[in-house]
Amino acid sequence: MADRIRAALGSILFLAVAPGVMAGLIPWLLTGWDADGDVPALLTAAGWLLVAAGAGVLLHAFARFVLEGIGTPAPVAPTQHLVVGGLYRHVRNPMYLAVTATIGGQALLLGRPGLLLYAAAFLLVVWSFVRFYEEPALTRQFGAEYEAYLRAVPGWWPRWRS
Repeated sequence: MADRIRAALGSILFLAVAPGVMAGLIPWLLTGWDADGDVPALLTAAGWLLVAAGAGVLLHAFARFVLEGIGTPAPVAPTQHLVVGGLYRHVRNPMYLAVTATIGGQALLLGRPGLLLYAAAFLLVVWSFVRFYEEPALTRQFGAEYEAYLRAVPGWWPRWRS
C-alpha cells in the first residue's frame, strides 16, 4: 500500500511537471491563450474534443502506472512491473500521443497553426527519446517480457484489437 501511495504522489508531481509544462505552460507562453481571430465553431468543437480526449488518455495512463506498474512514468522513479494493460494493450506510447493531441486541440481551439508546429516538434523529440533512451532502458529492466511487448503492440499507431 505504501508503494502505491508513493507511486501516486510521484505520478501527480510528474503529471504537473512534464505534461503540465509541455501541454500547458509552453502553449500558454506561445499564445497567451488568445485566439487568432474568429475561430470557426467546427474547429472549436474539434479542438475541445482533442483536448478532452488527450486529458482523459493521460489520466488513464498515469493511473495504470500507479495501479499496475507500482511506480511512475518518470525515469527517476520507474515502475516495478511492466505496464501493458488498459490503453497500453493498443499502443505503447499513449501518454505522448495524448500530450500531442492536447496541443493539437489547443491549436484548433485558438486558431494557432504555430501550435501544430510545436506539436510536431514535441512528437519528434519524444519519438527520439523513446527510440534511443526509453526502449533500451525498458529492455534492460524487463528483458524478454518487454521484447515480446515491443513485437506485439505498435508504438505510435493504435491497434483496435488487444
